[in-house]
Amino acid sequence: MATGNIVITGASTGIGEACALRLDALGYRVFAGIRKPADGEALKKKASGQLSPLLLDVTNEESIAAAVRTVGDAPLAGLVNNAGIVVAGPLELVPVAMWRKQLEVNVIGQVAVTQAFLPMLRAGRGRIVNMGSVAGRSALPFSGPYCSSKFALEGLTDSLRMEVRPWGISVSIVEPGAIRTPIWDKSAAGANEYLNAVPAQLLELYRVMLGKLQAAAAHAAKHAVGPEEVVKAVEHALTSTKPKTRYVVGSDAKLRMRLIHLPDRLVDSLILKKLNSVSPEPSSEKG
Repeated sequence: MATGNIVITGASTGIGEACALRLDALGYRVFAGIRKPADGEALKKKASGQLSPLLLDVTNEESIAAAVRTVGDAPLAGLVNNAGIVVAGPLELVPVAMWRKQLEVNVIGQVAVTQAFLPMLRAGRGRIVNMGSVAGRSALPFSGPYCSSKFALEGLTDSLRMEVRPWGISVSIVEPGAIRTPIWDKSAAGANEYLNAVPAQLLELYRVMLGKLQAAAAHAAKHAVGPEEVVKAVEHALTSTKPKTRYVVGSDAKLRMRLIHLPDRLVDSLILKKLNSVSPEPSSEKG
């Protein structure tokens, strides 16, 4: 049975929720970051009495400070930086405000939370696990904001790993491919909202490729693996005597990792060819 305190951000649904419940089952005292009290109550019903919901907005300094006070100054066995959002669309069409939001949540928020909890991690010789993505190693078209945030997370993870090594703190990054979580539905809803405000003549320039992207996203979601595979990677990073620095999760992620060693323009052609080959799912509606 594992012991120690672990903080995990973005635990309301999906990967974060699955990780929180698994770590709770292992015996850790889990402080599960959620945005709404109702999410915390729902999570508690699935966990042991030891799990503690933690109101935490990674983009709000006061919220982070309050979370630190709630956890207290006890040593931490681990911090899982899982909170994140997906902003997608053509670079030309995504509002700058949405770019800022993407980077604020996925990059600056991770830095702010890590800074806040590092004293407790240092005291406990704890471990840090950042939730990256294969998109942080292999970019796709129309995913510029999201890919940029995950590429940034790769860089800060590598730097941090060397900086905290003197205190015995291990730092790992998990790089999943397509995983079945609600984050993609939220992303699609957000994209539709800002695309509705784009002038018709400008949107028309991207109409065909956006349709293909939507078909590719639907195809990927249909063949995505469950969050359990990511949970295994997080568990290994936190408990193994020899944690890896990187965990690639999913067959699609492993395939895309093989592409990064090829010439750039060849990779571009292969990705665009694959995108063009995906057909929309047949409609279930009858005329």
